[in-house]
Amino acid sequence: MSTYKEPVRVLMREMIEALGLRPGEMFTKDKALDWFKQKYPLIKEGTISAHLIRHSTNNKNRLHHSSLQRDGSDDLFFQTAPASFRLYDKLTDPTPIRQGDEPATSAPTSASAEEGTEYGSPPTASEFAYEQDLRDYLSKNLHLIEPGLRLYNEDDVNGVEFPVGGRFIDILAIDKAGGYVVIELKVSRGHEKTIGQLLRYMGWIEKNHADAGQAVRGVIVAKEATDDLRLACLFARSVSLFEYDLSVSLRPIHS
Repeated sequence: MSTYKEPVRVLMREMIEALGLRPGEMFTKDKALDWFKQKYPLIKEGTISAHLIRHSTNNKNRLHHSSLQRDGSDDLFFQTAPASFRLYDKLTDPTPIRQGDEPATSAPTSASAEEGTEYGSPPTASEFAYEQDLRDYLSKNLHLIEPGLRLYNEDDVNGVEFPVGGRFIDILAIDKAGGYVVIELKVSRGHEKTIGQLLRYMGWIEKNHADAGQAVRGVIVAKEATDDLRLACLFARSVSLFEYDLSVSLRPIHS
């Protein structure tokens, strides 16, 4: 569902024309936000940020957003820094990242990578892949967390790796009462610092994305919750804490 008559993906093209962007000319996310604030004030900051990613040919997070066109009509920008962009040049830039492709050159993505050495042991490549698998599975099975929970999806943007002020929420969901649920995943141990990260994301959603009176709460899903995290969650009434287990079943092909 679009906020205005034209979807945001079309309004992005209007922005390019209105700003008079030329090949090679840089523009910032703030410049795009200012333009939308003046012309289409009902479109939320998170939606605009997500569309900048969606239309950036070298950002692998564009694959999370729905209805990404394979005909090239969504290949508008090339991301040069976390908050800096220019027009995509099909003659000189790498081939755009599309579903099933491996990124040739990708812009900075999730905050998870930034926190890799937080507790002394950097995550391995397999752990990053595992977190992606866990995220993708839970995003399709949110009822496991809570009945009636569904993935956020609006203006061709969904809640997987939802951008919040230069970082990314693992999963942004909507509960059956219409409130936002911010879900943070930890594939190994969840430490007490996790709750600070989650509360920051929740605050960003309440300040920049939620409507007046719309509830915002959080969920942490970890393989193991440390005692410190459990204690921290005792007084965070708007945060729920889960641990997960995995099971594997085998079926015979040849006996």
